[in-house]
Amino acid sequence: MSENASPRPDLKNLERLIGTWQVSGEAQGQIRYEWMEGGFFLVQHFDLMHGARRNKGIEVIGHLQGLGEAPSPEIRTRVYSFFDGLTLDYVYELEGDTLTIWGGEKGSPAYYQATFSADGNTLTGAWVWPGGGYATTTTRVK
Repeated sequence: MSENASPRPDLKNLERLIGTWQVSGEAQGQIRYEWMEGGFFLVQHFDLMHGARRNKGIEVIGHLQGLGEAPSPEIRTRVYSFFDGLTLDYVYELEGDTLTIWGGEKGSPAYYQATFSADGNTLTGAWVWPGGGYATTTTRVK
């Protein structure tokens, strides 16, 4: 990577996620987004309860880029779940006020889709997958 490299503009669009959010609905808890130094990656810290299952971990969000390679066209992520050791991959897509997080690959039947409120402080949406899903409301608290 050259010294004058800069983060891709589509990643900067996720700036509106920065902060601490309270999740309510069928999953409850708190998530926090922050930039890693350099601005090439966003990190989400999450601590949620969905029914009796606790889901806590981190997610690293950014473009994949190997040495000497161009950044991936999609914003890709990897989730590291603390309690069960799962590593899950997603693709983030933000179009207007609609955030879609695709499970695995863009176009997957498993995804989260939510819409930002006019003031940008609430995300209302749902996780969907074949045979299931659940709705949440996510509200900025900091």
